Amino acid sequence: MSLKGNIDLTRLPEHIAIIMDGNGRWASKHGKNRIFGHTNGVSSVRETSEGCAELGVKYLTLYAFSTENWNRPITEVSALMTLLLKTIKAELKTLLKNDIRLKVIGDMAKLPVGVAKELTDAMQRTANNKRMDLILALNYSGKSEIVRAVKEIATKVQKGEVSIDAINEQVVSDNLYTAGIPDPELLIRTSGEKRVSNFMLWQLAYAEYFFTDVFWPDFTREELYKAIIDFQNRERRFGKTSEQLVTK
Repeated sequence: MSLKGNIDLTRLPEHIAIIMDGNGRWASKHGKNRIFGHTNGVSSVRETSEGCAELGVKYLTLYAFSTENWNRPITEVSALMTLLLKTIKAELKTLLKNDIRLKVIGDMAKLPVGVAKELTDAMQRTANNKRMDLILALNYSGKSEIVRAVKEIATKVQKGEVSIDAINEQVVSDNLYTAGIPDPELLIRTSGEKRVSNFMLWQLAYAEYFFTDVFWPDFTREELYKAIIDFQNRERRFGKTSEQLVTK
């Protein structure tokens, strides 16, 4: 019996972020190379994206490739980029069919030309979709994102467009890759690791964290439902006491 029926659709997290981890270990467990794991992880991306859209989640961010991932073996990086290119082409119809808009956060300028071109085309073709935003974090670093925002704000101050006294949390948020996107309320990390790995360091300040031992290729809709149910059973106080929430 599916856990979907246990989800309160009126209390869904508006934005879910996922660190997709464990492809390599899943492949080793099956006696295959790491690329086999990455390839099988694509089905979990489809399952999770469609599952979130069906429930009514408005934003889903997937940590697909970090700036640190360039340090992996050249053969693996090359295979990952090839897989990314293939996946974008193959899944565009699914995005259009499910009314999902594709966005990218990260430094796209350093991605292979072919990958950047396909991503740009997919974003343009899905730009008017409204059911859900699927956001891929590619060549992404949380620290670099904040540094980039600081530089942009400093430039605006130099030009007289922003005063130093006017700089607040909203100004910083407006200069991040995620400008205009609400912060994630739920972060999911697969494979048993319990860290954020330089992912959305500013945006995850008040997110609820859900860690699961399940490797990413085995992450199904039911696993997604478990995370959402766990989220709905938590008390989100934002610095207040439980009594304050009750009397609000």
